[in-house]
Amino acid sequence: MDVAVFGKNSESPAESTLTCGAQRRVTLLLASTAHYETAGRIGRKIAIAVGLTLSQAAVAAPPDSPDPALAPWFESLKQPGTGAPCCSIADCRTGEFRQDRDGYEVLIDGRWKMSNPFWLRVPPNRIIDRTDNPTNRAVVCFTPEAGILCFVRPAES
Repeated sequence: MDVAVFGKNSESPAESTLTCGAQRRVTLLLASTAHYETAGRIGRKIAIAVGLTLSQAAVAAPPDSPDPALAPWFESLKQPGTGAPCCSIADCRTGEFRQDRDGYEVLIDGRWKMSNPFWLRVPPNRIIDRTDNPTNRAVVCFTPEAGILCFVRPAES
């Protein structure tokens, strides 16, 4: 590719064609500019993703009348298989559940800011086998974006 520069004193494109070295410098300059534009686009995408994540965290609110004494128990919940935190008290609620031969279903309702309540099947890999559930009710950790993060059965009596 020939790159031509025309100045005031140029008579023809042939007279002002860049030398090979100058073409390399222009090519490097253009590649560098493209790199910065790509990096800028990636940086903007990362900033948007972080902003969306933080805005979702800001939307999550603790349940009505949370018991602060239960916060350490909720924070101790870890996702089976990964060990990642299930949730915080902001994502977890005690809730209604039902059991059939295929497993468990939980009622997702207005407590999670869902307009229409619905029953949702609990994936088997989200069930935490703990017997120390201090709420004496089923506990569901749920977000609309990720679905059920964890499910803890009520303590058996």
